[in-house]
Amino acid sequence: MALKLAAALVVSFIVTVFIGKFLVPWLRKIKAGQEIREVGPTWHSSKAGTPTMGGVMFITGITLACLTAGFTLMAEGEFGHIYVLVFALAFGAIGFLDDYEKLKHKQNLGLTAGRKFVLQVAVAALFVFLMRRFGYLTPDLYVPFFNVTLYMSEWLFYVFAIFVIVATVNAVNLTDGVDGLASGASIPVFLFFSVTAFYWGIEYLSLGVFASAVVGGLMGFLVYNYNPAKIFMGDTGSLFLGGAVAGMAFAFDMPLIILVTGILYVIEALSDVIQVGYFKLSHGKRVFKMAPFHHHLEMGGWTGKKWSERELFTLFTGVSAVFAVLSFIGVYDRFGA
Repeated sequence: MALKLAAALVVSFIVTVFIGKFLVPWLRKIKAGQEIREVGPTWHSSKAGTPTMGGVMFITGITLACLTAGFTLMAEGEFGHIYVLVFALAFGAIGFLDDYEKLKHKQNLGLTAGRKFVLQVAVAALFVFLMRRFGYLTPDLYVPFFNVTLYMSEWLFYVFAIFVIVATVNAVNLTDGVDGLASGASIPVFLFFSVTAFYWGIEYLSLGVFASAVVGGLMGFLVYNYNPAKIFMGDTGSLFLGGAVAGMAFAFDMPLIILVTGILYVIEALSDVIQVGYFKLSHGKRVFKMAPFHHHLEMGGWTGKKWSERELFTLFTGVSAVFAVLSFIGVYDRFGA
């Protein structure tokens, strides 16, 4: 098991780094540069023109790792890693369309919110249906730490699952706001899934292969995306990543673990919701200097300390690692010690 997990990580890392050597200069050549939000921190304006859609490099690395390291598993009829991969790819495709629209119109506005929402709901509903059909998912809700299961009706579970998936995908997208942040916050999340798969046994090996491949891909991407970033993952990468997080949580049949292992995604999304809601209710007042939360820290919110992008990367990666360990403790006894 350990060999397959390691192989998936190494293959994904090497392929991602290799592709980056060609993709970064090519995107620069065709001027596929990121447009920066005018309402964002003023110092982000220097990033204008940095190539985007870099998620393509780690998506390719992850895909090749799943097909190679997971080949014998597919030969034995085990396709768990492929189901989650296809699900994440579907969200990556939505992100690609969004990025394409932004580049086409040379502004930081892609697909309309309505179009993205409809596409995301459709992909989420299809994924839940297929995972139920192939026996990877039950309509029951496992509660980590308490090691109990809550029983839900089928229709209620579908509504819950679609909401969680769409919310998770967009929360991960919000986390992709400064150099390396989404990658740094997500690597411990997928290490948690990989270690859990190893601990739970051969039945979860294919899911572990996918998780390890994501770790390798994100590590390879950081070679180019760590501050100062040579390339951004774009919505192509962040929506793929969000789909991967949600897909793994549901494939492991424990979606509530997202609240713990994905705590930073939750904080980022809540800060955005609180900011918008309070702004409307108070007629123009704000809770945060800027949402999502990483921009609040970046602009010196509350304490006056303005966090640099490298400091934010270290903070988010560290916090994510702590909660990844807590998550493992929370599910450790699910199938007995």
